[in-house]
Amino acid sequence: VQLVESGGGLVQLGGSLRLSCAASGFTFSNYDMRWYRRPPGKERELVAAISRAGGSGNYADSVKGRFTISRDNAKNTVYLQMNNLEPEDTAVYYCNAEGNVLTTAGWRRRNYWGQGTQVTVSS
Repeated sequence: VQLVESGGGLVQLGGSLRLSCAASGFTFSNYDMRWYRRPPGKERELVAAISRAGGSGNYADSVKGRFTISRDNAKNTVYLQMNNLEPEDTAVYYCNAEGNVLTTAGWRRRNYWGQGTQVTVSS
């Protein structure tokens, strides 16, 4: 199982970035997908989530109207479009997958994480 984030980097205040998370090793379309972030010196926080079927997603209040989560089940990829970036968005961004799989022991919850990608917003 792999979740590989890309697209992070250094951007100026008000700029945009698009993060991608490529999934492999599991049935992507059966999993809800989330983006989390960990700002410097702070706890990890949920940024955005999208269900296995797609849709508009759910967002933390701090990013509503600026960030958009989407997924392409044919490409096994989830995206996070980040616009109007602020210094407070500086963090390591992590991709997360959560779903239920049927095993010989019954249904079991699975949760996978990527390695993270750094986003730095300068003022």
